[in-house]
Amino acid sequence: MGGNYPAEADAILAKSMRKRSSTFKRNSGAALLLSLWALFLLSAMVIAWALNINSRLTVSANANRVLSAEAMASSGAEVALNPTIKPASANLHSKMGNQSYDVQMTGECGRFNLNLLAPGGVENPVLVAALRQYLNIRGVELNDLDVMMDSLLDWISPTKGLRHLNAPEETDDYRPPHAPLTSVDELKKIFGWAEYTSHPGWDQDFTTIIGGCQQIDAAYASRDVLRALGIPDDFVDRFLQARRGPDALDGTADDPQMDQQTAFALLGLGGVGTGKSPLINGIQNLIVFKSPNPVFRIVSVGKSGDVTRSVEMVVLKQTAGVGRPQVFSWKEL
Repeated sequence: MGGNYPAEADAILAKSMRKRSSTFKRNSGAALLLSLWALFLLSAMVIAWALNINSRLTVSANANRVLSAEAMASSGAEVALNPTIKPASANLHSKMGNQSYDVQMTGECGRFNLNLLAPGGVENPVLVAALRQYLNIRGVELNDLDVMMDSLLDWISPTKGLRHLNAPEETDDYRPPHAPLTSVDELKKIFGWAEYTSHPGWDQDFTTIIGGCQQIDAAYASRDVLRALGIPDDFVDRFLQARRGPDALDGTADDPQMDQQTAFALLGLGGVGTGKSPLINGIQNLIVFKSPNPVFRIVSVGKSGDVTRSVEMVVLKQTAGVGRPQVFSWKEL
């Protein structure tokens, strides 16, 4: 037996070595898998962290662009408030890198002031007739027109208990305030106006300014408003062509200087020139050309990159550019 000891010892040693090698391989494989799993988790954590940082940077960058766009819109509006700035001024448009503002100034008094239809409950028959004609031009049928006008007059007239013929009776669900309109959008609440106010651009020729726009300013009135005043189409078109200048656009640098006498002559209201239009009686008291204290609607659009923000104001600019303009309304669009 002693003679076989070295061989047996070698066999035992070899077996032990094989066992240790197998165990080592198994341990090494497990360690490798564990390392790979740890690496995978670490990579996932790094990717998630990077995505979170990127998301926060994107949100932060977008918030900064929004703030910049709002600041640009406000800057444009502030420029427009300067008493010396006119609708055609180049200062109403500015670009600085990827930021800009563009401002549009239009005369608010070129619109029908709905609160002047029955001030203090006393109807203005000439203005009421002009508004009826305007709605007719815009395609409102006669039956609907009677309901709309009577309901509107009931809504703004301070006298309670009296009702216009075609206006609905008051109920718990429908109670006219018998007070001036606070905004043009209030027309949506008035009986009979739902269909008309559902169309795009329905409000483009209406205003509700209290303390301003006592007359319709022909310098800013639309074609339909001028036609509704009883001025024939050929007179209106001749006047608009002269008012807009060669580029056929209002509020641009090529608009000619025109005084009221010339404007009224083009409209057929008398003065220099030839021809008179068959006007509604008293229409001359409703219309003016370039009021000395004009009321403007200012829409300022600010941009920063691909972000856009807008503000709208209605302001009264004082005579001869003296003093801070009076702001009637301000809102973000």
